[in-house]
Amino acid sequence: MSRFTPLVAAVTTLLLGACASTAPSSSAAVGAVQVDVPAIAHPAGETPQWWYRSGAARAASTGAMDGKAKNVILFLGDGMSLTTVAAARIFEGQRNGRPGEENLLSWEQFPATAFSKTYNTDSQTPDSAGTMTAITTGVKTHMGAIGVSAGTRNDCADSLNKGLLTWLQLADSAGMATGVVSTARLTHATPAATYAHSPERNWENDTDVPEEAKAAGCRDIAQQLLSTSRFGRGPLVALGGGRGEFTTVEERDPEYDDKVGQRLDGRSLVTEWQQAHPQGAYVWNAKQLQAASKAPAILGLFEPDHMRYEAERKDDPAGEPSLAELTQAAIANLSRHQEGYVLMVEGARIDHANHSGNAYRALTDTVAMSDAVRAAVEATSDQDTLIIVTADHSHTLNFVGYPARGNPILGKVKDKGGEDGAGKLDLARDGLGLPYTTLTYANGPGYTGATNQQPVGPKQYPHNPSSFDPSTGRPDLTAVDTEHPDYMQEALVPAKSESHGGEDVGIWARGPGSKAVRGTMEQNAIYHMIVQATPRLRQRLCDAGTCDAKGVPVELPKPTAFERQAGDSK
Repeated sequence: MSRFTPLVAAVTTLLLGACASTAPSSSAAVGAVQVDVPAIAHPAGETPQWWYRSGAARAASTGAMDGKAKNVILFLGDGMSLTTVAAARIFEGQRNGRPGEENLLSWEQFPATAFSKTYNTDSQTPDSAGTMTAITTGVKTHMGAIGVSAGTRNDCADSLNKGLLTWLQLADSAGMATGVVSTARLTHATPAATYAHSPERNWENDTDVPEEAKAAGCRDIAQQLLSTSRFGRGPLVALGGGRGEFTTVEERDPEYDDKVGQRLDGRSLVTEWQQAHPQGAYVWNAKQLQAASKAPAILGLFEPDHMRYEAERKDDPAGEPSLAELTQAAIANLSRHQEGYVLMVEGARIDHANHSGNAYRALTDTVAMSDAVRAAVEATSDQDTLIIVTADHSHTLNFVGYPARGNPILGKVKDKGGEDGAGKLDLARDGLGLPYTTLTYANGPGYTGATNQQPVGPKQYPHNPSSFDPSTGRPDLTAVDTEHPDYMQEALVPAKSESHGGEDVGIWARGPGSKAVRGTMEQNAIYHMIVQATPRLRQRLCDAGTCDAKGVPVELPKPTAFERQAGDSK
C-alpha cells in the first residue's frame, strides 16, 4: 500500500484545491460588497451617519445587494423573545394534540436566520420606539424616539432637524404601494415608526402633545399618518386599533355607545382620510373589511384602543378580524400594484400580554402571528417577495426546570427526578417541597405577595396593582390550575408591569436577498437588508445621490429630498 501513498496524496490535494476554487469563502459571501466604516469611540462617535453607514456595510458584506425583491413584508412580533417563540411552538403543537417540542411555527421553516442586537443608544434594555426606528430607518436612536435620531426625549425643538426617512416613506417616494397592519393602536410605537417623526412616542393625539412642543412645531402622531402622503400617496392600507386617536370628543364611537374620540383640536382624521380617498373604504369590523376588498385604499380602525387579544377576539360585539385576515386583506390590496409593495405587519399584543405577566395570551397571540405569516407565505412567491420575521426586543419570560417530554407548557413541571432522575414521573419540587411551573417571569405583577388589588398568593389576569406587600414565601400550586387562561405566572421581583429583556432576538427570512440574513447583527442593519435587496428602493436612494461608487446606499438620506414636489401627480 505504501507505494500508492504519493498518488493518493496528490489526488487528495487536487480534490481539495478544486473545492477551494469553487466554494465561496466562509468569510466572504457571494455577491458581498465591502464598505469602509470609520473606527469610532463608543458611544461618543455613534452619529446618525455612522449608524447608517455601518448598517449598510453589514448588509452589503453578506450579499444583500444581490437581492432582486419586488415586494417586502416585515413581520414584527412585539416583545417576541426567543423564549416566547419556543414556548409558543410547543403550545401550538400541544393544542393540536401532539407532544409539542417537535412543532415549528411558520417562520421557523424559513431558510435564513440571524440574531438582532436590540439596545437603544441610551439604554441597554430597549423600548419599542427606538428599536422599530432602527429597523425602519437604519439608524439607532434613544428610547422613546419615533423616526428621529438620538436626542433629548420630550424636546421638540431638538428633534425638528433630526427626522429620518423610513423605508415605508422611501417606497412611497419610489412609486411602490405601502401598507401598515398592527393589532395595537396605529399610533403606537411600532406602526408609528413607519411613518411618523416624534422625539416622544406618547404624543399619539393632540391632547398628548405639550403646548410648548406644539408651539415649537411638533405634531401628534395620528395626524402624521395622513401627512406622510407628502412622500407619494401615503399608506394605501392602514389596519389596526386606535379609533380614539383619530376622532374628536364630539364623535360617538360606532361600536361602543359609551365612548367618544379623544381629539380636542376639532379634527376628525377619519373624515379627512375619507376626503383624501373618495373611492377608499373606512372600516371598523370584519364584515366591512371583507366588503372593502376592491377598494383602492383602506383605513381600518377596529377598536377605540388596541385591538383585542386573539383569545378574546370572539367576544367582540361587531366581529374583529384576526391578524391573518388583516394580512390577507393587505396583501390582496397591495399586490394589485405592479410597481411592487412594502408592508409592515405587527403582532403587537404579544408584548402587552408579557407586560401583564400572562403567558397564555402572549402565546396565543404568537400563534396568531404564525398564522398570519403562513397566510403571507401562501399568498406570495419566494421568487419576488422578501419576507422577514423578527422582534423589536425581548421579555423576562423564563423556561425552567426539567419538564418531561410533552409536559403541558403552561403546566406545573413534572419530571423523573431532575437532570439525573430515573424515578417515576411526578411533580417536581423546589427546595421547600413546593411545585412550580415551567414558565415564570423574572419580574412583573405576578409577584405573589398581597397587593392593593388581589390577596397573597397566585394572581389572576387582569392584575394592575399600584402597591405590593412583601411575600412571605412561594404559594403551594398543587391545587392551582396553572393552565387557566387567566393564571399569571409567578414573578420574582414585584413590578406594576413586567419589563423588557435586553438579550438578542431572532430574525428569520425567505425570498430574494434572504441569504444575507445570518450571524449576529445590529438591529438597524435590518433596514439595510431591505433596501439593498429591493432594487426599486436601492435605485431611489442612488437617484438621490446617497450611494457610493459600488451602488451601495451609504449616505444618510434627507427626508425632504424624497417628498413630492409641487405639481407632481400621486
